[in-house]
Amino acid sequence: MNNQRILVWDLPVRLFHWLLVAAFAGAWLTAESERWRDVHVLLGYTTLALVAFRLLWGFAGSRYARFGSFAAGPSRVGRYLASLLRPAPERHIGHNPAGGWAIFLLLALTLLTALTGYMNYQDIGGRLFEDLHEGAATAMLVVAGVHVAGVIFSSFLHRENLVKSMLTGMKEGQPAQGIGKPRRIVAATLLLALAGLWTMLLQGNLPSLYDPAPTVQASAGQAAAGHAGQSRHHHDDD
Repeated sequence: MNNQRILVWDLPVRLFHWLLVAAFAGAWLTAESERWRDVHVLLGYTTLALVAFRLLWGFAGSRYARFGSFAAGPSRVGRYLASLLRPAPERHIGHNPAGGWAIFLLLALTLLTALTGYMNYQDIGGRLFEDLHEGAATAMLVVAGVHVAGVIFSSFLHRENLVKSMLTGMKEGQPAQGIGKPRRIVAATLLLALAGLWTMLLQGNLPSLYDPAPTVQASAGQAAAGHAGQSRHHHDDD
């Protein structure tokens, strides 16, 4: 049977993918900059929110978004990798078994990076969480690099543009293999939730994830100013 263009990746999955790429890249580039500290904080919260959404969508999402569609044991991953050496390697409409492992690793490392960043900048655990934060971020960069290399290799091997499919959501397959709807309402809800989070952070309605010190220093400064004012008042009365 002839393959057709079918919808495989729903819109929420595609938004999650590219927003996480942008947020992690921005957080990595601003990690050592005091000038861009607030941006780093915002992006840290964003990655955490995106992972929280993806964990939910991994159970409630469309066919190929669900974790069950690409969760695989070591033997299945081994068979897939071995098939790459044959003239007709295994082809998967959704994530292949090796790619599935990369997805789980990236989710775990993103969560670890965000949480250790919180612990580090709250001065909890001393150097321990600082080292874990940097190590998790570096490991995430390595896994992401391997994932990108795998995507490029698979695109060449199967003669299909996997990067383009994550943009359009479309791949070649049988009609029965496609998903029914792009889930636009869920995608819009995700964007609105992120916009609400960003608004709260920019307005200062949430405590800083990475730098609690300014709040303490401001309180101390206000108290000192109050004492100075009282001293001047008593001096004037005398």
